Amino acid sequence: MNLTDPVGLTAELIKCASVTPDDAGARDLLAGWLRRLGFECHAVDSASNGPLIRNLYARRGSAGPNFCFAGHTDVVPVGASGWTVDPFAGTIVNDRLYGRGATDMKGAIACFVAAVARFLDQGAAAGSISLLITGDEEGPAVDGTVKVLDWLVAEDERLDWCLVGEPTNPNRLGEMMKIGRRGSLNGRLTVYGTQGHAAYPHLADNPIPRLLAMLNALTAAPLDHGSPHFQASTLTLTTVDVGNAATNVIPAQARAGFNIRFNDLHCGTSLEQWIRHTLDGVGGAYECAIEVSGESFLTAPGALSEAVADCAQAVTGLRPELSTTGGTSDARFIKNHCSVLEFGLVSQTMHKVDEHVLVADLEALTQIYLGVLGRLVGRP
Repeated sequence: MNLTDPVGLTAELIKCASVTPDDAGARDLLAGWLRRLGFECHAVDSASNGPLIRNLYARRGSAGPNFCFAGHTDVVPVGASGWTVDPFAGTIVNDRLYGRGATDMKGAIACFVAAVARFLDQGAAAGSISLLITGDEEGPAVDGTVKVLDWLVAEDERLDWCLVGEPTNPNRLGEMMKIGRRGSLNGRLTVYGTQGHAAYPHLADNPIPRLLAMLNALTAAPLDHGSPHFQASTLTLTTVDVGNAATNVIPAQARAGFNIRFNDLHCGTSLEQWIRHTLDGVGGAYECAIEVSGESFLTAPGALSEAVADCAQAVTGLRPELSTTGGTSDARFIKNHCSVLEFGLVSQTMHKVDEHVLVADLEALTQIYLGVLGRLVGRP
């Protein structure tokens, strides 16, 4: 296998049908390539949430700084029928490489491996290069990156910079990098009343009007109007459910769910306090289960973002926008350990039928990553 060829490496990774939580050999395939390049590889597996998740930390060198590439080998299911090619064959058609994970994100992993191979062909590195690869990013994200980061702390292993290879570009390679992400909070609200006959409402306590009043109070005004690097926070109602099939019964409970995507003006704790204060203001018996899956974060523009932006511009002619849009990623865990940003392939076909990547983009991303290694790892 030619380790400087990102197209061939991507195709080989695609052939591993690694739908979360099944690794399908992807971790060991990648580790084999990295050992050929002189990396010391560590399997950091975990099964605290049920199925065994296979993770990898690999490092070449012992000196600082330690530049880390983070990514995931697991992919989402194939989904609906309609694929024009085998989703796990790594087929090239009309200068496009097809397969589940081509853009999200086996292609970026392959590009980084190819960039490292080319970098080492040109001479020794001054600092260290590492990879943090999980098999649980598309799943619960309990036994993946978090467990590897815990292992790094226990091993006194330090990361100085981290580049996550998520597909960040909306339409063309070079358009956008992510220097932060909004936080995400899910609320599950249950309002309690007293069941009764619809013809005798005075003998019951209908929870539905109270639920509607609570939802109206939560959505009555914007949470904020945005901040310098973030768009405005949003509260989105995701479900309203009474579960009452009878036409003559007042239900005993009414439920709703909501999701808040929040910027750096808030944190999970402050939002929970606001939610409970707002609901208490309406009154009545209720429960609200709140789960924060990730806090908002921002990596201030600096050496890491400048290196990626300069190299992307040199290869593509575009200077990436510094963005914080989109959902969550494993960067939300890594930000507690070092400066982190995300830059990868074009996101147009991720998670879709016939997911694919332009062959030319794989080569271009490899060149960008190669340039970043030169800037941040350097030569002795």
